Amino acid sequence: MRDESELIKRATKAIHKKAPFGKDVHLEDFDAATVVHSYLADADLCELPETEQERLLLAGVDPAQEKRGGTYFQKDTAVVHCSMKEEGIEVIPIRQALEHHEWVRDYYWKLVSVDADKYTAAAKLNLHDGYVIRARPGVKSIYPVQACLFIEKEGLQQNVHNIVIAEEDSELHIITGCTTAAHVKTGLHVGVSEFFIKKNAKVSFTMIHNWADDMLVRPRSVAVVEEGGLYLNNYVSMKPVRSMQMYPTTHLLGPNATARYYSIVVSSPGSEHDVGGRVHLSAEGTRAEIVSRVISNGGDIISRGHMIGEVPGVKGHLECRGLLLNGGLIKAIPELEGRVDGVEMSHEAAVGKIAQEEISYLMSRGLNEDEATSTIVRGFLSVDIEGLPDELKGEIDRAIEASDRDVM
Repeated sequence: MRDESELIKRATKAIHKKAPFGKDVHLEDFDAATVVHSYLADADLCELPETEQERLLLAGVDPAQEKRGGTYFQKDTAVVHCSMKEEGIEVIPIRQALEHHEWVRDYYWKLVSVDADKYTAAAKLNLHDGYVIRARPGVKSIYPVQACLFIEKEGLQQNVHNIVIAEEDSELHIITGCTTAAHVKTGLHVGVSEFFIKKNAKVSFTMIHNWADDMLVRPRSVAVVEEGGLYLNNYVSMKPVRSMQMYPTTHLLGPNATARYYSIVVSSPGSEHDVGGRVHLSAEGTRAEIVSRVISNGGDIISRGHMIGEVPGVKGHLECRGLLLNGGLIKAIPELEGRVDGVEMSHEAAVGKIAQEEISYLMSRGLNEDEATSTIVRGFLSVDIEGLPDELKGEIDRAIEASDRDVM
């Protein structure tokens, strides 16, 4: 328990430590007390109120669990459902895992620093729950595991810690849907996530957000990828949110490891998105790509990207394209850091507006102005994510389609 005491000591010292960038949040403005909810069986998920099911579906979470390999559902601070459908894939609430599975301690707070800022400290000092998802060696998931982090209580501070492990030669696909009940206006979500992609393993992690207008969201995540491993990180945020601030980091530690980040973000009036990704290319033959498509519909977006080439022969590319529809701000901050001879990294960034000639052309083909603009926006947001299963591509397409009216 010495390690546990040290973690608590470090977190206690950091509980008021601000993040290095992004809007600061006063933790004391939110209620982090335990909220009790009843456990739901499989059939009960389909009996949830219709408005709640609609919110879940917009976040990529299917209450019917069709074509899902497992489900984790946390409402406020309580785990209300956890089930597995595929042999060799484990889904365990993290508090239960820490109590009953000693091996989880080998991964708990090993990548994210507990004293990085006040949010990581809060996740340690007042952990509500979170999930551990693991694919055993050689197991390749057929369907994605879905995880839902849901806030029903107004003004709640939800603290979660997630661990994802893909053992050697395994393949794991995850959809995390984060959303609130229709009546919720404000709250704070703090999420710590640690990803371990082992030799020749593959993880695709797709996060779809459907928060309330005045939600504050602070994810903190780090991944390590071993030899021949592949990590796909996809983020979709099409709905208003007061403040989102995240900067996930990946360390490519093994030869020929690969990381790809894809982000689709729409920022509405009053919304602030400070998002991006950082990749350390630390071994021979490693590859990385960070691609973002962002639209300001009156909100503010800072799109960051940072690649660090640490050995010769690595390759990386940053790409940010932004579209201004109704004012707002888009700020692209690409960083390429070559530390040795022989690295190959590039970036491109562009921010602009819809060309009038494109609208005119589509209108000449029979569309009205709104239909033409909508068609251009959907095409702009379409990102070809290499290696993503059709099921996950469908979820992203549905999220874009469902949010189309709000964008316009």
